[in-house]
This record gives sequence, C-alpha cells and structure tokens, in this order.
Amino acid sequence: MNAPAESVPAFSVISGAQVARALGGREKELVELVEDTYRVHGAGATVNPPSYFLRFPDRPSSRIIALPASLGGTGDDTGVDGIKWISSFPENVARGVPRASAVLILNDPRTGYPYACLESSIISATRTAASAASAADRLSRDGARPRRVGFVGTGLIARYIHQFLVGTGWTFDEVGVFDLSADSAEGFRGHVERTAPGAVRIHDSAESLVRGSDLVIFATVAGTPHVHDPAWFDHHPLVLNVSLRDLSADIVLSAFNVLDDVEHCLKADTSPHLAEQATGNRDFVDGTLDQVLDGTLAVPTDRTVVFSPFGLGVLDLAVGRFVHAEVARAGELHTVDDFFHELSRHG
Repeated sequence: MNAPAESVPAFSVISGAQVARALGGREKELVELVEDTYRVHGAGATVNPPSYFLRFPDRPSSRIIALPASLGGTGDDTGVDGIKWISSFPENVARGVPRASAVLILNDPRTGYPYACLESSIISATRTAASAASAADRLSRDGARPRRVGFVGTGLIARYIHQFLVGTGWTFDEVGVFDLSADSAEGFRGHVERTAPGAVRIHDSAESLVRGSDLVIFATVAGTPHVHDPAWFDHHPLVLNVSLRDLSADIVLSAFNVLDDVEHCLKADTSPHLAEQATGNRDFVDGTLDQVLDGTLAVPTDRTVVFSPFGLGVLDLAVGRFVHAEVARAGELHTVDDFFHELSRHG
C-alpha cells in the first residue's frame, strides 16, 4: 500500500540573506545553542561520523568536505539528520571572493526525506564563532576574561569570532592583528574599529602578536605548523586553535589541551594529531569542552590552555534547524513545488 503523499515534507531553499537575517544579533542565544549541542553530543545522543575529504591532485590546496551527522538520535520530530558540504579554495581570495562556500541539507528523521537546503557558509562561520566564544568564556581562568586579544589570520572566520565575542559582552583594551596579507590586516582593523571600542594594533610578526596577547585566536588557512617555539607562550595565554594546523607538536605537548571531540581532532594532520604521532599516545589530551561545561574538567591557571575544535557536523545541524524554524515562523520559506515527484511505488 502506498504511503500518502502528505507524509512527505515540503522542500525549501533558504538563501544566505535569509540565514543572515535569522542569525543577526542572536550571539548569546546561539552560544547557548552550541553549548546545549555539545552537551547532547557528550551524552551520546548524536551520530557524528568522521568528515570526508574530497581532494584534487591538480589543486592540492583545495578541498571539499562532507560532514554527515544526526542530532537527537531519537527519530522523532525533535531530531534532525543531514549533511554539510563545504569547500575550501584558498585561491579564491586572490579572485576577490571568499575562500569557503557551503550548503547544508536537513533531513526529516521520520522519513529520511530532505526538507531544506540552506546556504551554509554563514551557518558554518556562526557555529565556529559560537564555539570559540563559548570556549573563550569557559576556559578563562577564574572567570576573568582576557583584556588583550590577538588574531592570527583575518578572514571571515576571524570577523565572526570577533563579532561573537563582542556580542556576548567581551571588551578589550587592545585587539592585535597579524596576517600575511597587509590588505587583509588593514581590512580587519577597519572592521574592529567600526564595531567595538579599544585600540587596534597591527603586528609585524606572529611572535609579536602571541607575546602581546592574553587570548590568541588562530584563524588561518595554514596547512602545516608555522609556530614552533613554546617560549612565545611563556606568559600562558588562552589559545583558540580554530584553524587547527598552526601550532607545532612541541607547543601542543607543552600546553593544557581541550578538544571538542577527541576522535575527530586526532586526524588529518591537525596539531593535536601531530602531537599524537610524535608521542605515540594521547596522554597530552586533558579533556573536552563538554567536560568543562559540566564541571568535571578544571582549567589550570599556570599553563597555556589550547582549545582545538575540529568542528562537529551536529553543530551545523543545530544552527541550521534554528534558521529553518525562524524562517518558517516568519512565513518566508521558499518551497519548491513538486520537488519530490515519484511518490507512488507502482505509478
């Protein structure tokens, strides 16, 4: 007997402009959403398999990554399944367009039918920035937020992280900036000066920035470590290793290391993965952000703390589901009529 057609969800397409409107000014709410998702993931109520990398022999710097995931794990109306398909083409920057582009597909957990396709570069940047803002807050020693922040890498992700820090109440005496591109560094300085009070200083080296910052954020496209000297971190800053491959194994091994997910972080030649390869063990991993959130992992005050987030597909699902709900609530879903055409098994 054929299932009734009304059991198949409508399929909608949500544009980047709609995504931006749904997420704008919601930084505190989105940080809470990301933290709640980390807790669900920590409780085992997700499916988050390894990311899949599509690489190109003729374009070695580029890749497209598939992040399948399931959030909720119950198969009822509160859950969501799906996949993010995100490309990273660093040479786009020289062409005047952003490095990354992405779409997110949301699937109905009851039928498996996809019900939405969302522009996802904004969703991806948002969940990354919300994760970083959460880590910056939760890993700050004794609740005292650092006053000097430094950004190594000044692209879209750095802008979103700065936006989320400011949007969740952070203020800084100084914002440090370092980028191999002088134009990018100047552009980021302009963004900071337009959006938040405080001095902005462009550094002429990563070393100068690291030594002059209490909160250091790496948001580059580096494929291999370029920061090797643990002495740069003698003042024990909080480090958000967002781009994952800037730090040498020696720096990771000298630090207190918090990851978002151990299995995910220890692959693909990330800095923690290089540390594992160098030592043959995972003893340097001190815990996860979820353990910090639930109070089972204490953060030391006398060591450099490094947060390395590989980026979980369940975070994209959580933010994507939030966007879909907001757009639907506003009555602005653009549905594609007859997207699913063959709905009778036998014609």
